[in-house]
Amino acid sequence: MPDPDKVNSMFSRIAAKYDLANRALSLGIDTLWRDRLVDEVWLKNPSNITDLATGSGDVAFELRKEFAPSIRIDGLDFCEPMLDEARKKQAKAGYRNMSFEVGDCLDLPLPDNSTDAVTISFGYRNLGDRHRGLLEMRRVLRPENGYLFILEFSQPAKIVRPFYYFYLKTLLPNIAGALTGDVSAYRYLSDSIEAFPPREGITQELEDAGFKDIRAIPMTFGMVALHIAKA
Repeated sequence: MPDPDKVNSMFSRIAAKYDLANRALSLGIDTLWRDRLVDEVWLKNPSNITDLATGSGDVAFELRKEFAPSIRIDGLDFCEPMLDEARKKQAKAGYRNMSFEVGDCLDLPLPDNSTDAVTISFGYRNLGDRHRGLLEMRRVLRPENGYLFILEFSQPAKIVRPFYYFYLKTLLPNIAGALTGDVSAYRYLSDSIEAFPPREGITQELEDAGFKDIRAIPMTFGMVALHIAKA
């Protein structure tokens, strides 16, 4: 499992150029992945949403655009420099009824049964203890209609794996290093993606944490998957 202190330090270093690197490294496809997540959350008609590992707030802002102003949206992250980027974007856009606060996925500063939807995008892989994190997410979700949405990298179809891993291990760190000045952060990214379980493994982790009605939606040849589960 990743070391939380090292992960925090890594994201602190790249916070200012994080969005630029994401757009470049994904060729803009990351916007399509987030759009699918937002569409699936919308279908559940939540009254409030908590976005974990919110980072610079991309998912939270997409949710804000889709949902009525009365729907509360809160972003939590344990990396203050990333939250600073999110707050700057919120102030510029003038979005209301949302916040960005410090919060660790392993010890969420939220009451039991307090939210209808929890989203986490490309942050689940970085948790120091994924089982503990899932238990926390289930704790804060309402049991009647609470849903968890995990958008995360996955193991792609075999036919594209050689090209995918060549990109991850060779091209991605060099491109990201040129954009952010931090090659090591993106070497961690490629290594963590390669070591991450396939969709079946994440489904099992969700079951072990007590989630139900689990569904996995592969995207872009299985490079990314959206997991949806009921508390």
